[in-house]
Order: sequence, then C-alpha cells, then structure tokens
Amino acid sequence: MSADQPFARHDGVILLLVLLVGALATPGLTLYGIRVLVRARATASRAMALVSASALVWATTIGLYTWGLLHLLMADDYTEARACDAATGKQLVGYDPSFIPLKFGCVSSDGRTVSVVIPSYVNPVLAVLVVCAVTLTVFAVVRSKEKST
Repeated sequence: MSADQPFARHDGVILLLVLLVGALATPGLTLYGIRVLVRARATASRAMALVSASALVWATTIGLYTWGLLHLLMADDYTEARACDAATGKQLVGYDPSFIPLKFGCVSSDGRTVSVVIPSYVNPVLAVLVVCAVTLTVFAVVRSKEKST
C-alpha cells in the first residue's frame, strides 16, 4: 500500500487478462496432460507419465489461481468494504492488494493487515502445488534428457 493511494485495488485490466489466460490454460493443460497420460500408458513410458503429471499439476495450479481471481472479480466496492469492516472492526485505513501471493488485504488503524474476499485456503494450497509442479517438471526434463542420450 502506498501512502498516496491507501485504497488502491487490483488493476482491472491485468485482472481480466490473467483471468482470460487462466481460463484458457487450465482446460488446455488438462487435455494435454490426459492425452499424454493415455499415450504413456499405451507405451509404458515413465518419462511421458512424468510429463503428464507435470501438466496436470500445472493445470490444477493455474485453475486454483484463476478461482481466487474470480473471487476478486465478483467482489464490488460494497462487498470489499463490508468484508473489511467486519475484519477490522471499522478501523479501516486502506487496502493492500497483491497478485502474488493473491490477496486483498484490509489495513486497520493499528497496522494489522487482514486478508478478505479470497478464501483462506487458496494461497497455502497454491504454494504446495507450485512446489509439486516445479519438481515434476524438473524430473520430467531430467528423465527426457536421460532418454535422449
């Protein structure tokens, strides 16, 4: 939160663009992961199974992030203000929005920041999914390099 704009919100254009990318990438990666999984099963290829698992975990990660963004899109000024009043006890002095980690924070007069609007499970689950997706991607790349040499 900057001092000159205490009630700054997420940029609407960026929000819509990221939502569009997420809405397209999630089903695309899911279909790709399923197709590769079917091929991996037919050929009994562990490298292809890793690629499939990686694609499916990335699809889940992007889908969950998009789900969190939908909560931001659906919340209007009134909803955000009511949620902040309920969380801070009507001591609201500003907003603290963030895309990474995904949050809409309400800053109270005592300096506390309370996240509202986005469900509390989104960021912890996203953290676990990102670690799993990166790990699977690294394993898939290493395994495919071993196969090619």
